[in-house]
Amino acid sequence: MWQELRPIGRNSSSGGYRRYAWTGADADCRAWFRAQAEARGLAYELDRNGNQWAWLGAGGYQDVAPGDAVVTGSHLDSVPDGGAFDGPLGVVSSFAALDELRSRGAELGKPLAIVNFGDEEGARFGLACVGSRLAAGALTAEAAHQLRDGEGTTLPQAMERAGYDPDAIGPDPERLARIGAFVELHVEQGRALDLSGDPVGIASAIWPHGRWRFDFHGEANHAGTTRLDDRRDPMLSYAATVLAAREQARLAGALATFGKISVEPNGVNAIPSLVRGWLDSRAADQDTLDTVIQGIEQAAAERAARDGVDLTVVRESFTPVVEFQHALREELSAILGKTQGRTVPVLGTGAGHDAGILSGTIPTAMLFVRNPTGVSHSPAEAAEEDDCVAGVTALADVLEGLACH
Repeated sequence: MWQELRPIGRNSSSGGYRRYAWTGADADCRAWFRAQAEARGLAYELDRNGNQWAWLGAGGYQDVAPGDAVVTGSHLDSVPDGGAFDGPLGVVSSFAALDELRSRGAELGKPLAIVNFGDEEGARFGLACVGSRLAAGALTAEAAHQLRDGEGTTLPQAMERAGYDPDAIGPDPERLARIGAFVELHVEQGRALDLSGDPVGIASAIWPHGRWRFDFHGEANHAGTTRLDDRRDPMLSYAATVLAAREQARLAGALATFGKISVEPNGVNAIPSLVRGWLDSRAADQDTLDTVIQGIEQAAAERAARDGVDLTVVRESFTPVVEFQHALREELSAILGKTQGRTVPVLGTGAGHDAGILSGTIPTAMLFVRNPTGVSHSPAEAAEEDDCVAGVTALADVLEGLACH
């Protein structure tokens, strides 16, 4: 499965992946998912939001009693020049875990499904977890229709070009009501498991996190003739805000990153008229995150006023703290404690996931597979084969424990 996925959407220069929503690479990943499902005799479904489902023990979600299904899976899209494991490890491991269950002769008493959620990373339209947000009702169809990529293409236009119906998107409560447990396996985005010496861990919570857009409006002018004292340079305000974000995060024990920037008119010999920067910030609790954002906004406003620059700040997305359901988490701990003969560590994460979005609607849990370097969202992202196999075994144990009851 890895060999088949390896070339899809891979950039030959960077070695990273560019699997953006509703593009050719995304279509190839979707075709791969469907082929894997059909090769195993699973019932394939495409939901109203473009999420893919593969069912064992049911012809589709309509055949499942409320709260009866056990579901696993993740996503196949990527961030710009992302790694091979973020998302695909969960989907590949789901199919591999099903293969393992069949090799064991496991008799499942509940329907099982594997899912590929669309546009989890938000690399194209700027909003993460679009597929799961739509399904859970956390994103309205009206708001989704307003999403645009960097070229001005709207989400509906992109879906239509890819052969999907954008008018069908929206909440999917009947489908989600069939799910009794959703377990997402994911490569760890950090080094907690590497430091503890464990190949697999269980998620406890996801930090609150969001994305903010800072627009600094100045005055375009000639770089070679405009006196420094006469300039209204928004780049200076932006640069000071980047440094302020780092300092505010350091003081609070939080995270803050300006990772994307847009400049107009974007000329080497021109003072910018507009600098637009996107901030990603995360913290262990809501109060800390609020403090960090307030500090960054205050620092940005003070520097903008000093530079004669106008500032607007827009919160583009936000996800509150997610506490995975304790009962399901404890059940995973009990299952793996029994099958593996040891206590599996429980750890939090600052990264968002589809399991987090769905946690307010259905019981969800997560398994993490050790990342030896902690690097993620990069071509250097890695996981050892033995650890991936351990993840598959753990996922199979969990699915068997949940679906055989």
